[in-house]
Amino acid sequence: MVKQTVEFVIVGGVAIIAHGVPYATFDLDFCYARTAGNLRKIVAALAGFNPRLRGFPKDLPFVWDERTLQNGTNFTLQSDIGDIDLLGEVAGVGAYKEVFADSIIVRLFDYQVRILSLNDLIKAKKAAGRPKDLFVLPQLETLNEVLSKK
Repeated sequence: MVKQTVEFVIVGGVAIIAHGVPYATFDLDFCYARTAGNLRKIVAALAGFNPRLRGFPKDLPFVWDERTLQNGTNFTLQSDIGDIDLLGEVAGVGAYKEVFADSIIVRLFDYQVRILSLNDLIKAKKAAGRPKDLFVLPQLETLNEVLSKK
């Protein structure tokens, strides 16, 4: 998605790991800009990896195109490269504009990418409130406290 200049911020488990907190994750979560041009780029970037709705029957028709993305906000997908969550908004933080505003740039796999800030990860995990989110919250808060003392 970097090569296609998609406007996105990595959120979730990969962002947690990028901040230095050990965390097991099995998908890649992106918050994305919902402009027409960006939807077109997302469709093109993922099309070759056969994205489908995760957890839906394989015989259920699914069309991967801009219209599909326009008609929804959050998508949990399975693909040839693994599970991908596309989020039009992040609970506790907001839509792409708010997520982007407080994101930071890091280097992952030889690419410069934006990830959700530590403060916003904490907000998002609190808002999500799932057991897996609440489990990592103390580690994120401790890291935030240590970094704020520097």
